[in-house]
Amino acid sequence: MENQTTVSEFILLGLSSDPQMQIFLFLLFLVIYLVTLVGNVMIMLVIRADPHLHNPMHFFLFHLSFVDICYSSVTVPNMLMDFRAKQKTISVDGCIAQMFFFFLPAGTEIFILSAMAYDCYAAICDPLHYVQTMSKAICVQLVIGAWTMAFLGATINTVFALKLHFCGPNQISHFSCELPLLLQLSCTEILINQVLLLTSTVILGLSSFLLTVISYIHIISNILRIRSAEGRRKAFSTCSSHLIVVSLLYLTALFQYIKPSSVSSVVLDEIFSIQYSVLTPMLNPIIYSLKNKEVKRALGKMWGNSSFSSSDDVLIVYK
Repeated sequence: MENQTTVSEFILLGLSSDPQMQIFLFLLFLVIYLVTLVGNVMIMLVIRADPHLHNPMHFFLFHLSFVDICYSSVTVPNMLMDFRAKQKTISVDGCIAQMFFFFLPAGTEIFILSAMAYDCYAAICDPLHYVQTMSKAICVQLVIGAWTMAFLGATINTVFALKLHFCGPNQISHFSCELPLLLQLSCTEILINQVLLLTSTVILGLSSFLLTVISYIHIISNILRIRSAEGRRKAFSTCSSHLIVVSLLYLTALFQYIKPSSVSSVVLDEIFSIQYSVLTPMLNPIIYSLKNKEVKRALGKMWGNSSFSSSDDVLIVYK
C-alpha cells in the first residue's frame, strides 16, 4: 500500500468520446431532463391544486414525482456538463457523494411503489375498510418509512465505500458513479462491500418487489372474480399505470445490482442505467397522465380542455 499511488479523482468516460455524438447526446438528454422536470412538477401542482386528487393514490404519486425529480437530478446535470467539458473528472469524495444521493431517492422510490401497490390492494380487495386502512396518518408514515429505509441503506453502503482505497486505474466506463463500478476499481478487499451491497439490495429491493408481487397476485385474483367485463376493465385501469412503472424500474435495476460481475457489459450496464435512472423518472408522469383519468381530468381543467374532464373512476377521499 505504501508504494501505491492514491487516486484522488476519477475520469468518467461517459457514453461516447466522439465530439459530434456528444453534442447530439447533450441535446437529447437535455430534452429528457427538461421533460422530466416539467412533467413531474406539473403532476405535483395538479395534485396539490385539485381537491378531487387529495386521496391516498395521488398522495403517493405526488411524492413519487418529487423523488423522480431528485433521482434524475443526481446524475443527469453532471452528465450534461461532462458532454461539454474537456476534462470529465470527478473527485473520489464527489463520486461517493453522488453514489449516496443516487441510492437515497432510488431506495425511496421502490418503497413508495410498494406503498402504491398496497393502496391498490386495499382499494380493490378490501374496499369496505379502505378509508381506515389507508388513512392520511398511515400514508404519511409509509412515506417517512420509505425515506428512512432508503437513508439507512444508502448510509451503510456509503460509510464502507469511504474505506476503499483506489490506486489506479481511475477511469470509469460509465456516465455516473455507481457502487458496483467503484468496487471494480478498488485496490483493497471488497468482500464486505459486496456482501453489504447484496444484502441491502435483497432486503430493500427484493423485499419491496415481493410485497408488490404479492399485492398484485391478490389484486388480479380479485379482478378475475368480477363478473362484468366493464367492472374488470375499471378495476384493472386503476392499477395498470403503476404496474407499468414497477416493471420498467425493477426489471432493469434489480438485474443491474444482483447480476454476477462475470456477466458485466459496459454497453448493457449503460443501457440499464439510462433506463432506471434517466428514462423512468421521465416516463412516470407521462404514464400516469395517460393512464389515470383523474389526472387527465385535472390537467384538462387546468388547460381549459373539456375533452379531458370526463371520468368514470370513483375515488375515496380522506375523511
